[in-house]
Amino acid sequence: TNCVTMAWRLFKNLSEEQQRYERQLIFEHPAFVKLCQQLLRDARRMTRGDLVFSLHAVVHLGVPQNTLLVQTLVRACQEKLNQFDNRCISVLATTLAGMDKDKNVSALQAGLQLLVEQRISSIRDIFILQNLMKCLGKDAPVFLKKKLEMAVLREIDGLTFPNALRMFLALAAMNYCSLPILNACSKKIQENIHDTPFRQLILILEVCHTLQYRNVKLFSALADYVNSTAYLWDKRQMILFLSACETLGFQPRELLDIFTEKVTEDPEFLNLKNLLIILRVYSRLNYVPRVQKHLLFETLHSCLNKCLPQISNTELLKAVYSLGILGYLPHHALEVLLQKDSKDELLLSDDLKEQNTMMLRCVKTCMELDSPSFTKPAFVLTENLSSLVSLNLRKAQEALIELLGGENMFRQNVQLPYKYHIDFEIRMDSDRKKVLPIAATDDHPDSRVQRLAFLFAPMSAFCLGTTHPQGKLAMKTRHLNKLGYHVILIQNKKFQEMTNEDAVEFLKGKIYSEDAFSFPEATVQDNN
Repeated sequence: TNCVTMAWRLFKNLSEEQQRYERQLIFEHPAFVKLCQQLLRDARRMTRGDLVFSLHAVVHLGVPQNTLLVQTLVRACQEKLNQFDNRCISVLATTLAGMDKDKNVSALQAGLQLLVEQRISSIRDIFILQNLMKCLGKDAPVFLKKKLEMAVLREIDGLTFPNALRMFLALAAMNYCSLPILNACSKKIQENIHDTPFRQLILILEVCHTLQYRNVKLFSALADYVNSTAYLWDKRQMILFLSACETLGFQPRELLDIFTEKVTEDPEFLNLKNLLIILRVYSRLNYVPRVQKHLLFETLHSCLNKCLPQISNTELLKAVYSLGILGYLPHHALEVLLQKDSKDELLLSDDLKEQNTMMLRCVKTCMELDSPSFTKPAFVLTENLSSLVSLNLRKAQEALIELLGGENMFRQNVQLPYKYHIDFEIRMDSDRKKVLPIAATDDHPDSRVQRLAFLFAPMSAFCLGTTHPQGKLAMKTRHLNKLGYHVILIQNKKFQEMTNEDAVEFLKGKIYSEDAFSFPEATVQDNN
């Protein structure tokens, strides 16, 4: 046991390439064959500690799981499971977490789960609890996950920074979002952010995405750290970090500014893969730099043109779609895309057909509405989808009735051209002082009438922790502006939390405020 464990300790510190080479030398060494035979003979006579450490070492050295040696050690662990102390349980849990499920492994894992249920109250070591969480995984029953959570919370005051990082991974392995544990770990990570390796930063963000855990303070601390040490990271690492932020809907504005400078100064590093990631990040997070906006678009357009010979149809569509969301039309790539569309080459794959159809429709809408030659129509053909509103808009409907004096003063569920939909529409006189009845403005159309479009959007449509709309919502707002609407964006969750009186006052402020008729740069980007 000491021999094979020492071999593993030396082996694990090697690089991946060295490990492959050394593993071959170890397996071919005659002494290793004799060592394995000795382990096989003595498996059932070993002490519990020797047994679990031997299994741990041979598995991590890469001895195949279907060998007689590994299977014999697994069965011996089954036989002695009730004799294991907490340390042995921890080592066994770590080993099983890295093994494939077969008949013997599954049986041992089931036995371990029963043992943990009995012993959970006596386990006071966070490290051991983490190993158990990783081993039992997402298939553990909910009641056991809750017991493990309570056991961790009992010891949470002794949480160290390394344990906080490992706890994130343990919770992800269980697919269990424990807010008290995650909040405690987040606080510890923020306190020690300068000791966090880059790979761990990415893992933290990936775990937060897996567990749907949203902590703006944590994400801001990570982004500020990467921002302040940007000179240490290469462009590939920054792309990885920005991509991880994008999956969370979090916009690290200052970091994006720094990265954009690197893109415009030296775009050569943007191969096709990196270009597609960056376009996705920019468009999803609705990011356009405050200065040198056109330089960025031209740089991205140039990089896309260079990639055209090697780009697939779906990748080309995604790239043009991303730029279209930002209000930019890449003419050459657009021509290639439309040629492919005319030959029906974009919608061949069934699994991507619906998504590709949606993206292509958006691209064609952008071509029309974002074209410099497009002029605001005097009138827009609309239709009411239904007089009924969904439950999550009932409060808004009642507030508008109370504020405006009746349902005849607004429209609801309005369908517009280009498949756009607005929740409520009201019309005001040219001085924006008075709300006009819908029927009167329909009977006597007047181009001077001001149209307000209310969009009650979910929190997921905004960048995390802000009122900054994400790409699709920003594009919709921009296009409604082009059609002659003044758009009022409202975060529906926050609106639902208001009292009825506050909701009425809130809408009153939105309708009669000058801000309701402004065109903020955050939501409306210039086109070519």
